[in-house]
Amino acid sequence: MTTNTAHDQVAPGQGPSADRPLALITGVGRTAGIGAGIARRLAASGWDIAFTYWTPYDDRMSWGSEPGASEVISRGLAEHGAATAAIEADLAHPDTPARVFDEVEQRMGPVTGLVMCHCESVDSGLLDTTVESFDRHFAVNARATWLLIREFGRRFASERGTGRIISLTSDHTVGNLPYGASKGALDRITLAAARELAHLGVTANAINPGPVDTGWMPEDVREYCVRHTPLGRLGTPRDTAHLVDFLCSREGEWINGQLLMSNGGLA
Repeated sequence: MTTNTAHDQVAPGQGPSADRPLALITGVGRTAGIGAGIARRLAASGWDIAFTYWTPYDDRMSWGSEPGASEVISRGLAEHGAATAAIEADLAHPDTPARVFDEVEQRMGPVTGLVMCHCESVDSGLLDTTVESFDRHFAVNARATWLLIREFGRRFASERGTGRIISLTSDHTVGNLPYGASKGALDRITLAAARELAHLGVTANAINPGPVDTGWMPEDVREYCVRHTPLGRLGTPRDTAHLVDFLCSREGEWINGQLLMSNGGLA
């Protein structure tokens, strides 16, 4: 199964509104995640929110899944006046991006902002990465990003100058071959959209948020990152969310085709 509708939470008495643009945010599976932080920030700034999640991914990762997370996230977004829709979607399948857009458009209308926080992330190096893992990383991190952007570009119908594409990337390489390599491909795909979708007035940027502890970070890594960051703390989902919020605003229109480091100056 490629895409499963799990929930359709809409704030009481409020459906999608013409004066609230719609953002589709992928990879919003846990309340502590960067995707959830971005969703909350955009909802507070006047966006309606559709988001995807994929529980089997969290189940097999060290942090585990968070039962009921989509309902909790949706209620929090509704408190900001946002209409919401939560869609369970396995982005490893090539037909999932189109099906997600079909469902979002049917339930909420056209998408104005696409924010991609989904990922496959399994540590392995040059000598121990399996072909299956390599292929899945590229299917989720690179191919799905391309297919989501392609659907966005084909369907974009909002006012010229309002369209936004943002992806989250990483510069991790050593000991993380499939993740780092596929994120490098994601960068190129995202930045190409700044030129290829220019006729729509759509901007496209990639953000490298640096290490953000959302439940995955061992204590030694935490200590290293704090010690090597000038501000003496770790990044938070809120830090990334504020940058995404600005890029999605009218004021952020002139920032386009950029790979932005937002890591507190981590050396």
